Amino acid sequence: MELQRRTALKGGAAAVAGALTGGPFAGLLAPAGAAAPQAPHRRLRPIPDLRDQQVRLHLPEGFQYRSFHDTEFPVVLDDGTNLPGRHDGMGAFAAPNGNILLVRNHEVTNQLPVTAFGPGTPYDGHAGAGCTTIEVTKYGEVVKSWTSLNGTMFNCSGGVMPWGSWITCEETINGPDVGPDFQNRPNTDLEQKHGYIFEVPAKDDGQSNRRPITRAGRFPHEAVSFDPVDGILYLTEDNFEFASGFYRYIPKRHPMEVGYLDNEGRLQMLAITGHPNAHLEARQPQRATYGVRWVDIPDPDPLMAPGTTNDQALVKVGDQGRAQGAALFSRLEGQVYDTNVVYFTSTQGGAEAEQDWAIPPVPDDDDDNNSGFGKGNGQVWAYHCRSQTLQVLYQAPVDDTEANLTFDFPDNITTSADGTLVVCEDSTVDNYIRGLSRGGQLWDIALNRLVSQLGAKPTRYGDEFAGSTFSPDGHTLFVNIQASRGMTFAIWGPWQRIGV
Repeated sequence: MELQRRTALKGGAAAVAGALTGGPFAGLLAPAGAAAPQAPHRRLRPIPDLRDQQVRLHLPEGFQYRSFHDTEFPVVLDDGTNLPGRHDGMGAFAAPNGNILLVRNHEVTNQLPVTAFGPGTPYDGHAGAGCTTIEVTKYGEVVKSWTSLNGTMFNCSGGVMPWGSWITCEETINGPDVGPDFQNRPNTDLEQKHGYIFEVPAKDDGQSNRRPITRAGRFPHEAVSFDPVDGILYLTEDNFEFASGFYRYIPKRHPMEVGYLDNEGRLQMLAITGHPNAHLEARQPQRATYGVRWVDIPDPDPLMAPGTTNDQALVKVGDQGRAQGAALFSRLEGQVYDTNVVYFTSTQGGAEAEQDWAIPPVPDDDDDNNSGFGKGNGQVWAYHCRSQTLQVLYQAPVDDTEANLTFDFPDNITTSADGTLVVCEDSTVDNYIRGLSRGGQLWDIALNRLVSQLGAKPTRYGDEFAGSTFSPDGHTLFVNIQASRGMTFAIWGPWQRIGV
């Protein structure tokens, strides 16, 4: 979600006492701010877009790209959909003919007036977000595109499921049963409750059944990833102004056996063993490692009493876990599963601990937290599914200027075939795609150098990257620009030469 850059950062090294060192992630760590030397083959340089020869990205030598579905100008899909902007989370799947199917979120913020985009019966006719599916070649040439889910709200990120579906997440709890959200948008016209996850099959003309998986919780969802060994779905929460949580959903049936995610499971929230309500939004000691326990959420889809405010609804689920000692995070966003480990980002973690926290939250009349819960520049965490341990892998520098040069507001995250973490930034200054190695080194993969073709706001360097996902064969990195004038890039080149 786009936000205004905070004007002040509080430093400090407050952290949970009793952190362990070493453990299963020891080889992944480096001091905060460490960056790989920019070898000549990694230096970014202007590269023209194969679509029209305009420079939109800076990339290493030998790389090429093509942009498509650029909504600075109207785009109409094959089913007649007027393509919305706000291209956000995205997953790549193999098509039977060798092409790639992309399922892409559109995080439309639902300013009035609004109706659902695209054909078919929407989940909610007065909600303007959803998903589109695009068949493309590995060089970003569009073959076919259509609406695959409509009538949802704030579809931020999601996750690729190994049985061939995309799970998309609503980053809101809006509905006719709660008060106006942060935009002061009334919810009285909405037809359905929001704040859920939905499944979208990735296949030719694939369509979501438009039924929310309510047992996975009603909270501001961000992203999901799936552990195929235990059959468990992990979920991040981006609650912005309040503490966020890390969750897991244990379905009744193993999705790898039945081919879908059922709505009969159990929702749980992460807590740190021996440290109730651990402040993980705070800056952590290097290699901080924690044992994990999971607490049940007894009512994942709570009934909202008449007069429930949006702020009250935002914490209804999380407070059930925090009352049992669940950990506090700052703005959990992207996540990805890779070889028994779930990696996830905390966009504003890594500074001093938040002090004005309580169950229920302290009324925010003075809006002192309008920059979000957490005053840092970002963390990357890793949860080891087999050992049930959690470790901080990387923390951005506390200083704003230094962070912008190295690692700033991490958001969407994916992994390459070699296991390198590829992280999208959500800064308001310069936005990079960064590589983070298993040795803890950072380097630049891409830099946004968008220039508007419409004249207004000529430079768009602050538009965030989102939706990073590799084609199944690892040839192409697909990534979006999340803005009202969104677009998608296909990037390819000598990945192994730059350590990706």
